[in-house]
Amino acid sequence: MKQTFILALLLCTTTLYSQGILKNVSIEAFGGFANYQGELQENTYTFSQAKPAGALGAAYSFTDKISLRGLITYGNIQGADRYSSNLQRRQRNLSFYSKIYDASLTGVYEFFDIMEKRYTPYLFAGVSVFNMGPYTYDSLGKKIGLGILSTEGQELPEYPDRKRYNYQNISIPFGGGIRFAVTRNVSLGWEFRFNKTFTDYLDDVSTKYVDRNILLAARGPKAVEMAYRGGELKNGNPVYPAAGTVRGNPKTKDWYYFSGITIRYKLFNDRNFSSRGKGIPCPKNVY
Repeated sequence: MKQTFILALLLCTTTLYSQGILKNVSIEAFGGFANYQGELQENTYTFSQAKPAGALGAAYSFTDKISLRGLITYGNIQGADRYSSNLQRRQRNLSFYSKIYDASLTGVYEFFDIMEKRYTPYLFAGVSVFNMGPYTYDSLGKKIGLGILSTEGQELPEYPDRKRYNYQNISIPFGGGIRFAVTRNVSLGWEFRFNKTFTDYLDDVSTKYVDRNILLAARGPKAVEMAYRGGELKNGNPVYPAAGTVRGNPKTKDWYYFSGITIRYKLFNDRNFSSRGKGIPCPKNVY
C-alpha cells in the first residue's frame, strides 16, 4: 500500500511537471511584524507596538511578471491609549490585543524579469479572509475577552442599531516590495502589506459610550470596567462618561498591516540568469 501511494505521488508529480504546471510554482515564506491603525493607534504606519508575524504560501507564475499568490498569515496586533499624544485618549486608558489569522489571494505584478535584472520591485492586490478576537487584561492581569462584554451596547435592546461584530471578516490586501535573486531558484525581499478592513472593531472601540447603568445591568461590572478605564490611572478620573460621549469614530474603519522579509523558492527553474555574466553558472562535472 505504501509503495502504491509513493508510485502514485511520483506519477502525479511527473505529470504536473511534464504539463508545465509545477515549473511555474514557487513556495514563499514571510517573517516580520504586524501592526494596526484604529482608535487605539493613531499613526497611519509605525513600528511602535508592533508584534511578530509570519506567513507561508505559494505562487503560480503566468508570465515572467504576473503571478497569483496565496498566503496564510499569522500575527499579533495591539494598541493602548497610554502611548497616544492625545491627552483625552490617555485619560481614557483603554487597551487591546488580538491575534490575526489571515488567508489571502493576491495578484502580483513584477516590474522586471528577475531572471534578467536579478532584482525587481513589485505591486500586489487581492482579497483576504481574516479572523480576529480583541481581548485585554484587567488591573489584576487577568485576560478578558472584549467581544462578549458589549462595551458599546452591542445586542442590548436599548441600542437596537448596535449589532455584535463578527470575528470573521473580509479585507482588501495590497502593497508592494522588492525582491533580489540569490540563486536561480531562491530570491529574498522586503514587503509592505496593508489590509483595508470593513470593520471598526479590531480594537473593540468604534462609536459612543452607552449608559453605565444599562451596561451594568445587562453585562455586569466587568463590562463597565473594560468600557472605561480612567479610574485605574494614578490621579485618574474614575467617573464613567455620560451616555453619548464620543468613544470612537465609526466613519473610519480599522486597518492592519504586515512588513518584513520574504523568501521565495521556485520548485523548478530551467531558465538561466542574464547571459551578460551576472548569473551563477551551472556547476560542471570535473573529471
